[in-house]
Amino acid sequence: MAEFTVNPKRFDPYKNFKFRVKWDGKYVAGISKVSGLQRTTEVIHHREGGDPSTSRKSPGLTEFAPITLERGVTHDPEFEKWANKVWQFGAGLGAEVSLKD
Repeated sequence: MAEFTVNPKRFDPYKNFKFRVKWDGKYVAGISKVSGLQRTTEVIHHREGGDPSTSRKSPGLTEFAPITLERGVTHDPEFEKWANKVWQFGAGLGAEVSLKD
């Protein structure tokens, strides 16, 4: 059990997890594994000033891979309802989730 300086008898349900999930401004879940944190940016080749001997590279469209949160626990029913929308076809999941390492 993690100990707190203010109340040493307080139980911390997320102490054994590597990550905590913050949702709507509060920590709602503890997670052991996060995968899929990946970003890819397309490279666009173009010529500048009509010079055929050299080309320039510019960043193009950036895409983010879906993330997967594994082996976790939550005590927040609203977060659990949102997470269960994955199983409902066509449900909008738009939300921001930040992870604290």
